[in-house]
Amino acid sequence: MLPIRDNNPAPTTPWIVYALVGANVTAFFVELGMPHQQLAQFLYHYGLVPYYVTGALHGQGSLLGQAVIPAFSSMFLHGGWAHLLGNMWFLVIFGDNVEGRLGHLPFLGFYLLCGLAAAAGQCMMGPAVRMPIIGASGAIAGVLGAYVLCWPTARVLTLIPILIIPYFVELPAVVVLGFWFLLQFLQGAASLGVQFAHGGVAYGAHVVGFVVGLRWCSCCPARGGGDRAPDGGRT
Repeated sequence: MLPIRDNNPAPTTPWIVYALVGANVTAFFVELGMPHQQLAQFLYHYGLVPYYVTGALHGQGSLLGQAVIPAFSSMFLHGGWAHLLGNMWFLVIFGDNVEGRLGHLPFLGFYLLCGLAAAAGQCMMGPAVRMPIIGASGAIAGVLGAYVLCWPTARVLTLIPILIIPYFVELPAVVVLGFWFLLQFLQGAASLGVQFAHGGVAYGAHVVGFVVGLRWCSCCPARGGGDRAPDGGRT
């Protein structure tokens, strides 16, 4: 399933979503300008490496340089065009409503918190992984969790390819994002050994980010006028 757009207009201009997209795109072009060897060193320095985090927590290295700074910077780095575009696509479709509900600066804090929690969860699940974790998907998973809690019945135009024929159908957000979460959970459970040994897609970060987003938004009241209630009506 590939969401194309939702029919849930945002109550405000999502300035933070736009800024986050700009920051991620800018960081990716910085990566593109680096020679291969320099890029690898850059990703190991600014990506989050669970093995380094584990060492820093045991006094073997700098906690600031090996854990804190990479936990933030890794959220703005991506491993390729598909990685970047997929993450930004989901952020733009679903992030505007969540930003409108929480408010601009609270949304930024929420986004970063989800990303940090996702990274921490992934490090706890694979503390010996020596490959850098990069990408905004853990933070964006939190946005998806908040969206599905607040607007479960919002209609989402979705592309479903059947063989080579594309089908477009409107589905409730709870179906589209619930399927996404289930897929992340099952793929993560099926690839734990490979993931922990060699890196790969950080499915654990996706699951943790989604759950944190659910929890945060369930405790956070709507802000400002024109916010939508969980059933899709106006409050």
